[in-house]
Amino acid sequence: MMEFGTEREDKVGDYEYNRELNVKKARLNSTLDALLHDPILADVPNNPTLSDVDTLINLELGSAMRLSVLKLDGTSFDVAMMNSATVKDLKLAIKKKVNDMEQSKMGHRHISWKHVWANFCLSYNKEKLLDDNSMLQVFGIRNNSQVHFIPYVMAKGSQRHSKGRKHRFFHGLNKKA
Repeated sequence: MMEFGTEREDKVGDYEYNRELNVKKARLNSTLDALLHDPILADVPNNPTLSDVDTLINLELGSAMRLSVLKLDGTSFDVAMMNSATVKDLKLAIKKKVNDMEQSKMGHRHISWKHVWANFCLSYNKEKLLDDNSMLQVFGIRNNSQVHFIPYVMAKGSQRHSKGRKHRFFHGLNKKA
């Protein structure tokens, strides 16, 4: 009989522990939700990484910059970057921001970033940002600068951006037969 009473007490204890744990989780989620919907923290992404939070803190301290990215359709969005960021870092931030925006709008949607970077590049003050290893500051990019997507096609053999679009179909028609 003692064993039965002990087992029942264990079940009641487990129930109380789980209920208390669920209440704590609910309070934590409620507080986190309130924080994330606070207008002061509007620039914090939905699922922030430690790197995202670190960059936003550095933005407030002045060692990071906020850049506006203008898309071809005329809309824009902001990304936060460290002052020491490279073109590659900017591309990764754009990829993350766009994927997050698409996820929140339409659910899972795959974007081929290889295709994007093969057909478009970023520019600042009419200068193309082609070298992934170049620091953004080399181009004069500072806090509150705006970079633009521009159409551009990568030449197949050289893996570098070409001067103009290649239209293979019409290319052969210009030769005299």
